[in-house]
Amino acid sequence: MYTKDGQSYFIVDGHTHFWDGSPANQINRYGEGYINCLHGYHSSMSPAGYRWTLGEFERYPEERMLHDLFEVGYDDLAILQSTELGDWFVNGFNTTEQNGEMAERHPGRFLVNGRWDPRDGEAGLDRLEALHERWRLPGVKLYTAEWKGDSKGWRLSDPWAYRYLEKCRQLGIRNIHVHKGPTVYPMNRDAFDVADVDDAATEFPGLRFIVEHVGLPRLEDFCWIATQEPNVYGGLAVAMPFLHRRPRYFAQIIGELLYWLGEDRLLFGSDYAIWQPRWLVERFVDFQIPDDLQGEYGVLTPEIKKKILGLNAARLYDIKVPGELDVRSTGPSGRPW
Repeated sequence: MYTKDGQSYFIVDGHTHFWDGSPANQINRYGEGYINCLHGYHSSMSPAGYRWTLGEFERYPEERMLHDLFEVGYDDLAILQSTELGDWFVNGFNTTEQNGEMAERHPGRFLVNGRWDPRDGEAGLDRLEALHERWRLPGVKLYTAEWKGDSKGWRLSDPWAYRYLEKCRQLGIRNIHVHKGPTVYPMNRDAFDVADVDDAATEFPGLRFIVEHVGLPRLEDFCWIATQEPNVYGGLAVAMPFLHRRPRYFAQIIGELLYWLGEDRLLFGSDYAIWQPRWLVERFVDFQIPDDLQGEYGVLTPEIKKKILGLNAARLYDIKVPGELDVRSTGPSGRPW
């Protein structure tokens, strides 16, 4: 656990990847453009000392990931999210199989989330069931803007998407992470729109929809949806790096999220290897909403930070936490979790 000023923080990194974006794995210019775009975010938003060359970023060794997350980083546990992108990468960019095999080599370090794409039809349903049988998936990561043949995206409210969500419900895969954030080249901005979350969350109240990147740059739309859908959560990957260059902007983001969603529905994620958890955790623990904004947004207490950095994810994923930090006996407003 990370400890600062007598406070201990159990860290669950809800958004990590073990990817292969190397030239040898790129099928076309879209694969090259995609990894270059991610590297652009990494370079422009990381502090000095945490910036990698493009070559380092395209394909990093397993040992470096373990070092960055668990040795110099403060992660107690990390969730591996899958991003396949099979039209752009020979062996996929970041598949469930790749993630699952690494997790097996390092027991107790990772949870493995799967993925699905409704355009895969019946075969995709069979694959999801097989992945779940192998790794007992506690969640999935969905990429609604992913290209597939002539299709440049899909919606959570599509009939076939509902069939996959129903399959998740049947299998007990309750945590549905959905990328709804900044556009990544060459994908289309509108395919990341958050509006379809509203439909799916209403239709499947037993599932939890973790909207990754909190819908940025559509934060207001996301907040208005999440405030009326109690099974919608916010994943803070992409938002938290603004702690470095735009701390006041981050204060506005986190202030709006706390106002609309509350402290129990926000989850930390580093988005490794785009950013590293060490500096994100340190800066978030040290961060406070500026004095002139506190009248509107309040303050970030250690208790709120503990929930965001790990306790909220631990609740969703049934992760055991140290006894002194275990707050799972009661939920928001004293309700049982």
